[in-house]
Amino acid sequence: MVVEPELEKIGLPYNSVKIGEAEFIRNLESEQLKQLGLVLKKAGLLLMDDKKSILLEKVKSAIIDLVHYTEEQFKVNLSDFLSEKFYLTHKIERLKELFVNDELNLFEIAYKMHYCSVVRLSNKFRKFTGLNAPHFKKFKNKRRDTLDDV
Repeated sequence: MVVEPELEKIGLPYNSVKIGEAEFIRNLESEQLKQLGLVLKKAGLLLMDDKKSILLEKVKSAIIDLVHYTEEQFKVNLSDFLSEKFYLTHKIERLKELFVNDELNLFEIAYKMHYCSVVRLSNKFRKFTGLNAPHFKKFKNKRRDTLDDV
């Protein structure tokens, strides 16, 4: 609600704006990034445009979710929790690659990615992305994170 009107005011063309993320039509020049940073700062937000800051924010968010929104007492080491969370993120991105590639069927993908069944793979994928695999395939041309960006 805050970011979109500000982007329009300063004339930065964008594809989409979600909570914590904006996708621009083209790469921004350094002056545009500086202007965007100032606008966001006025709104109480922070521009994160480097991988280290983004990773740090993801780690903070994961810890906040674990500490603040988990009702039962957690019995996991924090580093194990973070490792699993980010490992799963990479695994889901790899599944997306395989779904879009269309070279393997779901059974072959499940085997290749070490799932005991297609049902287990589908449930994990749906839980993490909110989409089932066939539905995801329909949107294969949409932007997907590269594994380096995860």
